[in-house]
Amino acid sequence: MIRSYFNESFPQFEYGFDSNFLVEGWINLQDSIESLSGTDASIASAPVLLLVAGVVIFLGVAGEAFFKRTGIPDVAFLMVLGVIIGPILGIIQPNVVIEIVPYFAAIALIIIMFDGGLNLDIKHIVKTAHFSFVLAFLSFIVSVVIVTLFGHFGLGWEWLDSILLGTIVGGSSSIIVFGLVRNFRVSEETKSILSFESAITDILATIIAFILFEAILTANFDFDLLGQTIGRAVAVGLILGLGIGIPWMYVTTKLANAKHVYMLTLGILFVLFFMASSFGESGALTALVFGLMLGNKRHLSRILKFKLPKIEPDDSMHSQVTFLVRSFFFVFVGLLASFGQLEYIVFGVLATIAIYVGRVITTKATLTRRFSRLDKKVTEVMIPRGLAAAVLATFPLTYGLPNAEAYPQIVFFIIMTSVIITTIGLGRAKNIPPPETFSGGYVTKPSDDTQSSDNIESKPTKSE
Repeated sequence: MIRSYFNESFPQFEYGFDSNFLVEGWINLQDSIESLSGTDASIASAPVLLLVAGVVIFLGVAGEAFFKRTGIPDVAFLMVLGVIIGPILGIIQPNVVIEIVPYFAAIALIIIMFDGGLNLDIKHIVKTAHFSFVLAFLSFIVSVVIVTLFGHFGLGWEWLDSILLGTIVGGSSSIIVFGLVRNFRVSEETKSILSFESAITDILATIIAFILFEAILTANFDFDLLGQTIGRAVAVGLILGLGIGIPWMYVTTKLANAKHVYMLTLGILFVLFFMASSFGESGALTALVFGLMLGNKRHLSRILKFKLPKIEPDDSMHSQVTFLVRSFFFVFVGLLASFGQLEYIVFGVLATIAIYVGRVITTKATLTRRFSRLDKKVTEVMIPRGLAAAVLATFPLTYGLPNAEAYPQIVFFIIMTSVIITTIGLGRAKNIPPPETFSGGYVTKPSDDTQSSDNIESKPTKSE
């Protein structure tokens, strides 16, 4: 494929410059890849996969450093790498990617949701929970309605199929949001709102999508069943997360060998995911609540009246594991890319732009004047789609639903476009300074002793 493409597309350049050496070099690289992976093999051999893994890690580290300097996330770079080693070079074939989706998605979902819980401050969650829930539900509903209308009137799909597509891309990606807000200079309240919102919408999208899968297959949709399923999922997640998380906090205080506490915690996390699945529910909420318990151990220990261990688990190891899972996930999304009909590309781009417009309106309706211009701007552009959308888009193929092949194509371009919009928006938001007299961007009411002086400092005079 690559050889024929170059033979047709790269004749000798004018002015005597011979491009053959460039073409031959690229073809030799392709031949080397084919010789290692095998032209008929569906997946590359171990040396090629290790090469890919090395490139992924390198780009992940470089992208993270690039983000810290520029505010541009590494998501797009890693997704493009996935496109190159998948659809373009064919090192890893789509059928292999689809086969490993359930396994890789489960691990990525567990680790990222757990990491999100660890980095959420329960005091900020309680303080801003009403903002998080309102923003999450409004944004999710607006996104679903927009994509549903696009699907029904733009593609001519049935209403239920269009609603399914809207549900799949209805929520922001917790993987991306958790990573972005942690490294961006907004208030702790806004970080908590955006992180909690993305976790809620991921869970909503997953639960509702599976209900719709069944509804399309059986041609029967029941609103009562929807409410019961969501309620049961929340109950199971809270019971398992709290029921195991609180005792595990106490157990860690009694462990003499803190060297392996983190690995034991991962083991508990995997068991919790299995237990949630055994009840027929997603383990995402369970992992989030479990991480929330451990991440707020100091605060909860004072309430529960037990001493903290003198040796904490290896936070560095957790950050490395999270980094690897996150980096490989975005390459994984690129591997799912499929460049088919042009109308799907146009649909993905236009639908995402409409989602962004809806997000701006939702933000203005949700965030009060207590939030600064910086907080509002970051909230407006925080629309990246990711793990939930990419994984759910593969299930129509598994179930043999109508238009099954269209879901991965449309979702890929929605993910890419949403990431680009978020990247550009955050780049512009970096130029907005937070209020000088307050911490971060969240505007809190100053005390009576400092109110007058703060007003003098923060309000410009007429001459200014």
